This record gives sequence, structure tokens and C-alpha cells, in this order.
Amino acid sequence: MSPQSIADQLSPFLEYLANHHNSGTEFLPSLSEINKETGRSVSILREELEVAKALGLAEVKPRVGIKCLPYSFTPAVAKSLAYAVTTNKDMFRQFSDLRNHIETSYWYQAVSSLADDDIETLKNIVQRAQQKLQSAPIQIPHPEHSLLHLTIYSRLDNIFVQGILEAYWYIYEAIGLNVYEDQKYLERVWVFHQQMVDSIVEGDYLSGYQALIAHMDLLFQREQKNVNVLFE
Repeated sequence: MSPQSIADQLSPFLEYLANHHNSGTEFLPSLSEINKETGRSVSILREELEVAKALGLAEVKPRVGIKCLPYSFTPAVAKSLAYAVTTNKDMFRQFSDLRNHIETSYWYQAVSSLADDDIETLKNIVQRAQQKLQSAPIQIPHPEHSLLHLTIYSRLDNIFVQGILEAYWYIYEAIGLNVYEDQKYLERVWVFHQQMVDSIVEGDYLSGYQALIAHMDLLFQREQKNVNVLFE
């Protein structure tokens, strides 16, 4: 297979969109105007625009036009993962394993980059989760679960890591793992979360890392058991 250039990987519209993005202008011309510039038919440009929208690269605003969006890796990963999981449930386990390795690999870099406001946010998240667990009837603190993890890694200057972590939680919720939980499991999970946050507050990142590893082991075992049930 002969080497390909970057442009060879893109449709003409995506290439046009990328060049436009680099120009710093927020909105694109109409498709008819792009047709005059590129020679691409309006019908094909419209199809390619749908691809750009699916990838989160552009949106169409009524009476305004085509808006160029900031790049995010998340939409592409989430859609590809949703397709993979639909065809084979084992794909989620593989992606979950990847996500676990990413979180553990970036732990020290992530927590050492957190600001004081981030640490306060983490403390508040744990507090809200504990209140839900102690309520009657019990409430599942799923929003707090995803927010805690994403907050810990929010200062990483790596858009691809962010995309993988965000996509994980989208699919985690989409396949129903956010509701398939029992109280004992939840209590154990939030003990680990409390230990992670306490270690961040104290600057004891090693203890937090050890709590993260224990939490990941618990989470992975649970996913292996429950993904089969959810897809039956």
C-alpha cells in the first residue's frame, strides 16, 4: 500500500472545513458557495456535511449557516464504540480495559495538575454521593461517579485522552451500567473514591493510585458480570 497524505484521508468538505477552522472564522459559506470553490456538487457536499456533524466538527444553525466547531475526539470515539458494542458486547470490556490503563497511566500527571477549585469540586462530589447513598430510598450517584473521574483528569492537556474517557461514560450510561448496581457495590465504590480524593487533598498521590487500582479491579469484575446480563 502506497503512503497517503493527510488530505487523502479527508473528504473534500472535511479538508475545506479544516482549512476554514485554521482561518479562525466561525461560520462557513453556504454549500452553493463551497460548490463554486471546490467544484464538489451540492448534494455530495450535503452528505459530507452530515459526516462532519456526526463527528462533532460542524453544526447547522437555522438562519445563520454552517458553524465550525472546536475539535473534540469524543463524538468519533463514542459513535464508533456504540457501533462496536452493538455488534459485539465483548467490545465494551476491551474498551473498558483500555480506559482503565489510561486512567492509571495518567494518574500522577492528572492529580498533580489539579487546581484548588478542582479539589473542592471533588470533595463536593463525594459529599453529594454519600448523601444519595444514605437517602431513603437509596439514589444511585451515577452523575457523581462520572463527574468525579472526569474532573480528576480534566487538566490533562491531551484532547485524545479526554475523548476516550468521555466516550467511555457515554457508552457506560447508554448500555445501562449506570442503573445496574446494588447498594453494597456502590458503598465499596465510594469508599475507594473517598480514599482517592482524600489522598489528593493530602498530596499523597501513591495512596490515591493504590485506591484507583483497587477501584478499577472492582469495576472491571462488575462489568464482566453485568454486560452479559444487559445484552441478553
